[in-house]
Amino acid sequence: MSWYYIEGILIQSCYTLLIVLGLSILTGYTGMFSFGHAGFVCIGAYIAVICTMSFGLPYLVALIIAGLVAMALGALLGKITLNLKGDYFCIATLGVGEAIRLIFNNLQLSWTANGKEFVLDGAKGIASIPLKTTFVGSLVIVLVFVTATALLMNSKHGRSMLAVREDELAAQMSGINTFRSKMLAMCMSALYAGIAGGMLAHYFGYLQPKMFMMVKSTEYTIMVIFGGMGSITGAVLGTVLLCALPELLRAVGDWRLVMYGLAVIIIMIVRPRGLMGGKEITDLKIFRALFTAKKKPTLPAEDGSGADS
Repeated sequence: MSWYYIEGILIQSCYTLLIVLGLSILTGYTGMFSFGHAGFVCIGAYIAVICTMSFGLPYLVALIIAGLVAMALGALLGKITLNLKGDYFCIATLGVGEAIRLIFNNLQLSWTANGKEFVLDGAKGIASIPLKTTFVGSLVIVLVFVTATALLMNSKHGRSMLAVREDELAAQMSGINTFRSKMLAMCMSALYAGIAGGMLAHYFGYLQPKMFMMVKSTEYTIMVIFGGMGSITGAVLGTVLLCALPELLRAVGDWRLVMYGLAVIIIMIVRPRGLMGGKEITDLKIFRALFTAKKKPTLPAEDGSGADS
């Protein structure tokens, strides 16, 4: 197994982790299930490609713009749907995700910028995208967003999201602006997905709308639940394991997806709350034993000062 092959799996794990982290904020910490998250990834991918190929913007600038556009769409969607409860919100996000994919699937546009013609050709997608996503760059971006997520969840905004997840009515009665908390979760989730979409596009080197079908949204949700809802450590573990598992099972041919699904089912039966069960690595006894120093009793000094003469 060559390093090039392993590096590819690691890069895919990095941008997928970014999507799952954002979805974990929305689903794991705020309790709102979204089954249309692939739509935000699609928006981010196309916007980033247009920025780099048509307007010649730097890769990192294109990622930021892609994330902001996806976040703006998330805010618009949140303004319309966040008052919906339970299954209605899931159905709304599912419909929006599929609508975004179908728009790009039927979009026929062309324009000239910087002396080059750029074409959006519907289902044919975009080819010859510059390969700018590297493992080191992806790892740095993921570490930044993991840190940002941890800081957010330990702030008053994160605690408000947890209160909304546990009991929205009780949170509202205690003075928490539940709509603002849900809107923040929606915007952050869309931002993460948009940036990840740009990374995805500049890793594969081509784009097609069929890459963002509903099954992708379902996979991201499975990763959140598999790792443990409300756990950053769980999101990392779930993403890495479920990204690597299909590749490790590739030797069994067409049976690999069957075994992949079976492994997910077994884990869900054995660990219904996911691998981490909503806990972080710092909550584990092993971690505490390694990094928490035990206070030892202080013995009196034996300098003879208190001895009888």
